[in-house]
Order: sequence, then C-alpha cells, then structure tokens
Amino acid sequence: MIGFIVAGLVIGALARLLKPGKQNLGLLATLGLGLVGSIIGGSVAAAIGTGDIWELDMLGFIVAVVAAIALIGVAEAIAPKRKDLAHR
Repeated sequence: MIGFIVAGLVIGALARLLKPGKQNLGLLATLGLGLVGSIIGGSVAAAIGTGDIWELDMLGFIVAVVAAIALIGVAEAIAPKRKDLAHR
C-alpha cells in the first residue's frame, strides 16, 4: 500500500514536471491524479499482457504518466479560474 502511494506521488510529480505551464494543484491533488494514472497504466499493461495491475512495468509506467498528464489537463479545465486582482 505504501509503495502504491509512493508510486502515485512519483507519477503525479513527473506528470506535473512534464506538463507545460503552472498547475495550481496541491500535494493531495498530485497524489490523487498520480494514483488514478497508475491504475490506468497498470490496467493497460494487464490488458495487453505485459504485467499485472499492481505490478507496474515500464510500459505501464509510461502509460500512467501520460494518463496523469491528461488528468491534470482535465482537472485544470474543470477547476474554477481564479481572478488575478493585481491586474485590475
């Protein structure tokens, strides 16, 4: 379980580093998106027969990071926009 949480943080952090621009996401949001990305990556790896959902292999890791990047984009799109009061 701890390994799953650590993998989620690593995948979420890597996705945030690879996605251009500034993301307004906290640590828990990064963890959540990384965990969902790792589940997606593990599922894809299991579906094509290269690994198990709970044992993330290289292909599953890559898919997990790509899925987390896509999830960050979705989270940014649905999050309410903050108004910048300094430019009024």
